Amino acid sequence: MTIQWFPGHMAKARRQVTERLKQIDVVIELLDARLPLSSRNPMIDEIVSGKPRLILLNKADLADEKATSLWINYFKEQGLRTLPIDALSGKGVGKLPELCHELAADMLNKRTERGMQARAVRIMILGIPNVGKSSLINRLAKRSVAQTGDRPAVTKAQQWVKMGDTLDLLDTPGILWPKFEDQMVGLRLAASGAIKDELIDFGEVALFVIEYMMKYYPEQLIERFKLKELPEDKLTMLEEVGRKRGCLVSGGHIDYDKAGEIFLRELRSGRLGTITIERPVDWLEQTKETESC
Repeated sequence: MTIQWFPGHMAKARRQVTERLKQIDVVIELLDARLPLSSRNPMIDEIVSGKPRLILLNKADLADEKATSLWINYFKEQGLRTLPIDALSGKGVGKLPELCHELAADMLNKRTERGMQARAVRIMILGIPNVGKSSLINRLAKRSVAQTGDRPAVTKAQQWVKMGDTLDLLDTPGILWPKFEDQMVGLRLAASGAIKDELIDFGEVALFVIEYMMKYYPEQLIERFKLKELPEDKLTMLEEVGRKRGCLVSGGHIDYDKAGEIFLRELRSGRLGTITIERPVDWLEQTKETESC
């Protein structure tokens, strides 16, 4: 399965972001804590042009806490501040204004030294579709100012959101890259819901996640689907999901697509437990494989 999805408004969004960066003091890069690098636009370093940046690992409540710690250390080694949050419940979000002011300290000090009037720190929020930007903005603003949804590409235009006299937030549409160089990235994004379900093969994506869970989270599979033991392979595991969830067609055969869809729904909702579907070591291994080819 080859996953490609780059709506026209996203190309426009990138141009708009580039044009507005000169007005921005701090860039907030919002990632999915369950798949930080796969949910990161690979063009981000080029796009933000060296602006002070804060990494937010959203949906941390759905991610494996130990794996999140690995990612925090990963970004720290790159000199990037990282904060795990849950935009829906608000956990961790209260620390964001203080961190933004710390990152904007040089700009604020220069304005003071020049005798310029104090102003709010201007922040741009960047992230791929369905990573939780609108939920974060509504949480920060303490009111409903951004449309939210459980499907990608809800936000279509930029908007400024004032937060008292201290912060001005610029929301932007989700930006995806025009081509997934690594199909593993596409599979992870599809599993998280960042890509429209109409464009994915539920069975194939579910098999990808099942294989990962059999390696890192076997007990959660056994517990969730009430198994006596873990099956030997991922296809048999998907068949077990189908049987447990009643995904049968004539002849007693498994409807793999339906079983895969149900599995992914349970993954996204957290009913499979706290799960992270990529770790820094996965990217290191992929890099080594690419270099050896």
